[in-house]
Amino acid sequence: MSVLVVGLSHRTTPVPVLERVAVADADRGKVLDQLLTAPSVSEAVLLSTCNRVEVYAVVETFHGGMNEVVEVLARQAGAEPADLFEHLYVHYSAAAVEHLFSVAGGLDSMVVGEAQILGQLRNAYNAADEQGVVGRTLHELVQHALRVGKRVHTETDIDHAGASVVSEALADAAAALGGLEGRTAMIVGAGSMGGLAAAHLRRAGIGDVVIANRTPANGERLATALRADGVRATSTGLDGLADEIAKADVLFACTGSVGTVVGAEHIGDRAPDRPLVVCDLGLPKDVDPAATLLDGVRVVDLETLQRRLSDAPTGQGTLRAAEIVAEEVRAYLAGQRSAGVTPTVTALRKRAAEVVDAELLRLDSRLPELPAPVRDELAKTVRRVVDKLLHTPTVRVKELAAAPGGAGYAEALRELFGLDPQAPSAVSTPHSTQPKGEKR
Repeated sequence: MSVLVVGLSHRTTPVPVLERVAVADADRGKVLDQLLTAPSVSEAVLLSTCNRVEVYAVVETFHGGMNEVVEVLARQAGAEPADLFEHLYVHYSAAAVEHLFSVAGGLDSMVVGEAQILGQLRNAYNAADEQGVVGRTLHELVQHALRVGKRVHTETDIDHAGASVVSEALADAAAALGGLEGRTAMIVGAGSMGGLAAAHLRRAGIGDVVIANRTPANGERLATALRADGVRATSTGLDGLADEIAKADVLFACTGSVGTVVGAEHIGDRAPDRPLVVCDLGLPKDVDPAATLLDGVRVVDLETLQRRLSDAPTGQGTLRAAEIVAEEVRAYLAGQRSAGVTPTVTALRKRAAEVVDAELLRLDSRLPELPAPVRDELAKTVRRVVDKLLHTPTVRVKELAAAPGGAGYAEALRELFGLDPQAPSAVSTPHSTQPKGEKR
């Protein structure tokens, strides 16, 4: 079983295609269920953000697993698998580990170094774990990836400015309006992205903020937090969007909804002296695309940011982050190779213990009159001899297995001693009655 990554992101896929494949939180469970019903898939985590949709799966075979995952993604998009192939990237085994660690470190983000991906990855893992579709392999891999992300942000300045797609979108808004200080903003959506937008607006000196959310209590919670920081903030439902948008200079939308939340009729044309900047970071879009045709309205969306950020320069922090990712990938793979030989070592020690026990029983049958103290001392001596003989080869095989190509040493050990590490009970005696090739 190996780890497979199948995904689409801002690097390979036009935003309209990403919008079709994007998985809303409400649909995540359904998609995970579909993945786990696939014959080749035994574990799965689904990561769907504003600029990527990725499936991390433990699969029995590469081609079978890839085809099954692509079928699920295509079904989610209402498309044929062939429609997605030109946009997909696929990583397998060690390459899958490297990709996930790069994602966790912010190296694969639209805004390199953004820290939000760590929270998004953690949420994706928790959702899969709660649904019972995460096993040991993905648990260990994702937890290690989260540690890699934390290390990157601790040891480098890759996120020194707290950059994110939110901050970049609001920077465009500030440039278009000549600054955000004292202006009025409306945030549609009180989730993590809405909260991040509120924080950036507060730091920019925004005057008033209105939070519109489908669940009023969540909108009020964010408004209360802003008021505690000295910002004039109120909350509302989604039924009065037009009236509130008419008062705003900036509209920020990111709700996680499947369909359009803000229609062009909610916005309307704006006078030249009251322009509106719409920051739509929803995937799919939260704002009707027709808003781009309105007078006095400028729309900043993921496509806008994708074009502007595609050629962003690489700094020293990014280079150091890449070094950290490479180090962590080597360490993780070495650990997995070393752990992979453990069943063989366990089987060898079990075989040795069984042989010792058998010989001691044979000794009892030949010398039944042997005093108990003498027998115990003989048993201890024999076990010490066996332990000392096994110590160096078992320690060494773990060290050798940790190196690239080290799997051959464990295989040699299994061949030499006739071991089957997958069935410890079968190696307790020299012969097994289990048919060769049968799944254990």
